[in-house]
Amino acid sequence: MADNLSAVIKDGEIQASTASQISLSGKKAAEGSALDKDAFLQLLVAQMKYQDPLEPTENTEYISQLATFSSLEEMQNMTAGMTLQRASSLVGETVMIKAVNSATGGTEYKQGMVDYVVYENNKAFVSVEDALYSIDDVYQVVDQKYQVAYDAARKFMETLGSLPKVENITLEDEGKIETLRNSYNNMDEYGQSFLPEGTHDLLTDYVNKVHQLKLAAEAAKAAEEGTEGTGGTNGTGGTDDTV
Repeated sequence: MADNLSAVIKDGEIQASTASQISLSGKKAAEGSALDKDAFLQLLVAQMKYQDPLEPTENTEYISQLATFSSLEEMQNMTAGMTLQRASSLVGETVMIKAVNSATGGTEYKQGMVDYVVYENNKAFVSVEDALYSIDDVYQVVDQKYQVAYDAARKFMETLGSLPKVENITLEDEGKIETLRNSYNNMDEYGQSFLPEGTHDLLTDYVNKVHQLKLAAEAAKAAEEGTEGTGGTNGTGGTDDTV
């Protein structure tokens, strides 16, 4: 992939680039007001062109200004290189984007994996889910352990939330509840910390309810066959109060 995107020219004017159009960053005004090396060079040329011929500027002053220009250019190139290196290191990482939408003026958040990096006009842009964002909009790199625990907790809660109320479940829900029970038991303490308070108690209620339904079904089957019901396979009729 090329490091730069081609500029688009329409009606004799240079249009905004693809990266500038897609990025949510609202910092164009601030960037445009900065004195870059091109503006510095233009000012120097203008100073030479319009100087007072009766009192021309000393050559030593021009040399000093050129030295300043060279230092400025070197610093900008160094900063640009560091920015590109920083952006390139994010490829494959999951990041949080915090940007200002130029259309609405509101702050928007987005999380996703960086697919690639585009470098344009001394600015680095990261691609997240087919959209380009300025490297300045990346405010957090998500730890992989955190991401795995967060995704597991979110999937767990989505499944738990799809169940009917405890009093309304049937034996058809047994498989889903058993899966939740195994998922919870396989989580370490860090993973369980992502679950809302009371999740363990609610899951226990579901497990106990399934146990009661199974006991009732066994008793009904035994009565139908004309045998004496035992109140459950363990003969106690109690519930399973562990998750």
